[in-house]
Amino acid sequence: MSIIDKAVFKELRDNAGADFITELVQTFAEEAPQMLADLRAARAAADTDRFRRAAHSLKSNAATFGAVDAVALARMLELDGLAASPKLDEAAIDALQAALDRALAVLQELARG
Repeated sequence: MSIIDKAVFKELRDNAGADFITELVQTFAEEAPQMLADLRAARAAADTDRFRRAAHSLKSNAATFGAVDAVALARMLELDGLAASPKLDEAAIDALQAALDRALAVLQELARG
């Protein structure tokens, strides 16, 4: 499985334009760490609603770019909600962060064209 669904990215680039894609990727790169921090804070506070909203936001943003692995991990967190063990959620969030890091590296390369 690829990190980025190239067909999704191509469609976005075709619809938004190459210049705007660079801006969108940069915005995602800037906002993803804050969304992850919000997800971690919601986990720490055991705030189920905030946790699901944060996971949903990450899923939606990743889906915009076709970030396949990140979408799957964020969807799992969104649908499953808080686990009984915070360590399980923390491991899942770490996996999501790694997937986002990989996706952003590929997206930045694709945006450069």
